[in-house]
Amino acid sequence: MLKLYGGAFSRAGIVKWYLEELNVPFEFVLLDMKNGEHKKPEFLTINPIGKVPAIVDGDFQLWESGAILLYLAEKYGDLPNSPEYKATLAQWVLFANSTLSLGVFVEANRDREMPRLMTALNSILEKQPYLLGNEFTMADVAVGSMLAYIPMILKEVDLSPYPAVLDYMKRVTERPAFQKAMQP
Repeated sequence: MLKLYGGAFSRAGIVKWYLEELNVPFEFVLLDMKNGEHKKPEFLTINPIGKVPAIVDGDFQLWESGAILLYLAEKYGDLPNSPEYKATLAQWVLFANSTLSLGVFVEANRDREMPRLMTALNSILEKQPYLLGNEFTMADVAVGSMLAYIPMILKEVDLSPYPAVLDYMKRVTERPAFQKAMQP
């Protein structure tokens, strides 16, 4: 059975959400980050950087949430066999984990980057319910999770100028898989 290693309030929740969406059985291994379980030799053999999330799927080990999402989509998802489609998914994963994350959660960037990023996302989501159109995809897990973290972490950030983004956040966070994955 696939094992997912994570800490409380870590990006492992993103991977849990996608595993729930895919209905892939998994064991969640909760590491006590405060006591340094992620820096112990047993875990460092899985991720030598000592960060979560990480997975072990049979003999295969992988870390970094975006890489894990892409792997899970390829192995367990129902992806079209199109390099263009796969590249588009990768684009959104990289956007979520770098551009969006750094633009929103790094305070020094927020005033400059957040309006630009949210305006663009709002424009896309005014035209369609999900990032790639009418169907929920792994791209929505990547981006939707970062957006869902905003009200959890940055209570002072006002997203009301972006109603389509707020509607999208509501739509993705009401999904049963999100609800199940984000339970404490």
